[in-house]
Amino acid sequence: MTDSPAAASPTAEEPLRLLGLDGTPDGTGGSGLPVPDEPLDLRAAYRDMVLARRFDTEAIALQRQGELGLWPSMLGQEGAQVGAAHALRAQDMVFPTYREHAVLWCRGVDPVHALALFRGTTLGGWEPAEHRFALYTIVLGAQTLHAVGFAMGIVRDGRTGTGDPDTDRAVLVFVGDGALSEGETNEAFVWAGAQRLPVVFFCQNNQWAISTPYRVQSRVPAARRAGGFGFDGVRVDGNDVLACHAVTRAALEKARAGGGPTLIEAVTYRRNPHTTSDDDRRYRTADDNDHWAALDPVLRLRAHLESPADPVGRAPVPHEEFLAALAAEEEALAARLRSGCRGLASPPPNTPFLHTLARPTRHLEAQMREHLAFVESGESA
Repeated sequence: MTDSPAAASPTAEEPLRLLGLDGTPDGTGGSGLPVPDEPLDLRAAYRDMVLARRFDTEAIALQRQGELGLWPSMLGQEGAQVGAAHALRAQDMVFPTYREHAVLWCRGVDPVHALALFRGTTLGGWEPAEHRFALYTIVLGAQTLHAVGFAMGIVRDGRTGTGDPDTDRAVLVFVGDGALSEGETNEAFVWAGAQRLPVVFFCQNNQWAISTPYRVQSRVPAARRAGGFGFDGVRVDGNDVLACHAVTRAALEKARAGGGPTLIEAVTYRRNPHTTSDDDRRYRTADDNDHWAALDPVLRLRAHLESPADPVGRAPVPHEEFLAALAAEEEALAARLRSGCRGLASPPPNTPFLHTLARPTRHLEAQMREHLAFVESGESA
């Protein structure tokens, strides 16, 4: 099954944007798009996009070298993720899928911790409360219910709608287009809409749920689904980091103020296979990839930075010193990822038993003793 770029979207509804496809200010899709009071720091966003992409690239190489069991690439989705991440406040909580590597980076999580998860040396990797960034969720849509439950807690704690920007909180939860067909996601929409919860659902519509194109799941844009649950939906160009930032910031501000949930559909494209175990050549064509490669979000922001025009009046021209320093930072990150991944220690054999229940039962303790004895014996399974 193949799906051409023209057929990837069920309708011709134009997503909101601030940047044209060549990086210049756009005047066609940005009508009514809220420009935030605190514009996006373009150099910081460009840096995060570049370094997050290098993280992704190095992880793929490590998997190919046998250092990781699997890796889900985010190539092409950096604009959506960095734009959304920069809209967050420190007190906001994020619930990711398993592909939000750029958001993880922006929230200050050591990327080596993510490598540990896919290396199999941990079932978690980082402390969610420290970074306000929950653990990766492999089960499709499950994180939406986690996010809604957390948002219910925020309301009960009186941390929304007070008017204090330093204490009011919101939740940002990421989903893929495939997760929109899951029951958990629709249940989360029901609860969020009915209780006007401070949660923003950020759908990266990368066109493919593994090998299933979005048009098989729905005949309408994802953003339109929000209306059926009683809250707002907005469709944005997912390869436009400025637009993603503006839309997400507005949605989070509304959520913190007690205005309820929003569904953001960021229209983008997954340019690599679903994971390193997938062969996307079986279900889509090289022409599709070439089409979206020309819309690359990193190159688009680079072109904007080098243009004298700027829709928000803040685009700094990237000096050679900035680019050289960034290139050096890239190489340093790549080296640290390689050494950090290979240096990850294997967990003790009793680890799964210790972290299964808060208070182990006698049966679980007996199973642990039996397992440790088996490991000590040196027998093969």
